[in-house]
Amino acid sequence: MTGFKVGVTALGLVVGMLLGGPAIAWKRGAVQVLAVLPDVTPGVQSSVEGLTVGRDGNIYVPTFGFNTHGAISGNAVLFVISPSGQLIRKVTIANSSPHILGLAFNPSTPKTDPKNLLVLDFGAGKVLAVDPATGSSSVFMTPTMTGSGLNALTFDKSGNVYVSDSFNGVIWKTGPTGGTPSVWSNDPLLGPGSGLTPPFGANGIEFSNDGTLMYVANTAFHQIIQIPVTASGAAGKAKVFITGINAPDGIMVDRDDNIWVCANQEDEIVVIDKTGKVIAKLGDFRGIGPNGIARGLLFPASPAFSNDGSWLYVSNLTLFLPFAGAQAAIDSAWTLQVSGYTVSRLRAKIPPVKDDKDDDEQ
Repeated sequence: MTGFKVGVTALGLVVGMLLGGPAIAWKRGAVQVLAVLPDVTPGVQSSVEGLTVGRDGNIYVPTFGFNTHGAISGNAVLFVISPSGQLIRKVTIANSSPHILGLAFNPSTPKTDPKNLLVLDFGAGKVLAVDPATGSSSVFMTPTMTGSGLNALTFDKSGNVYVSDSFNGVIWKTGPTGGTPSVWSNDPLLGPGSGLTPPFGANGIEFSNDGTLMYVANTAFHQIIQIPVTASGAAGKAKVFITGINAPDGIMVDRDDNIWVCANQEDEIVVIDKTGKVIAKLGDFRGIGPNGIARGLLFPASPAFSNDGSWLYVSNLTLFLPFAGAQAAIDSAWTLQVSGYTVSRLRAKIPPVKDDKDDDEQ
């Protein structure tokens, strides 16, 4: 019994230390519904995953092709939304599948170029150059491996294009004008593993501000991977930068090299500094409103800063994972209760960490 008493005493000391110390709480901020998206066709809605901000300050989101009934058919649609949440236009993306993921404006092409928007056609396994005014498109890049899962894209300072392939565990690279890509990195840390949920390896990708590091979200393994960039622009040896984020999806790097991560199965934005320490957790899921619209975040997928850096826009994928062939997650049942799909916004501000006298708990 002596050993038992010692163990209880030690446990009591630990509990006492935990209870006696200051409890911290994340100041999560207010998440606003920027826009409830219109139907793709009359009576047919679609969730959205990809999101980017144009040089005009508008928000561009394409349809992912799933709703509360399952997959939809037909071409994908591009919604263009003003910073105040008004729908500016809706165009059909020509020659596309219903299932579009990441998109971004190519910084190496002139603003007047009618096809300077690159769109990842997940369903067809190709990158499209799209005219955001008309929806006309042409093929920009097609990966050289079958079974691709093109997910997110970014650019280096020379305008080269990098595309994550979640299923093959590859980062593809091509020049500013597209064409046949090369494998920039296929490190084993980029793969999706087996039997994991959501079943996506390399997902969101961004460079550090000086271009010497690439960060890659591995959704299936709940990790952020760091890949050094050599002087010649080649990929160095990848390593795990940080782990423990619940299904990291899209990412953004701010001017201070903090990494803003959509944790799509935790319904929050996790901000980590360049050492890997979490410095903020923003947003949360707060249920479904009487109008059938999710409050807060529900399966947040892609983030993008406003051009002045004051707002973070976030797409809410709101996907019932079994429709995509994956196991249900803890919030999957909620995704079937919505009556519309949304883009959210929150202040791009890192609040101070509060102790147990946080205003929200007084």
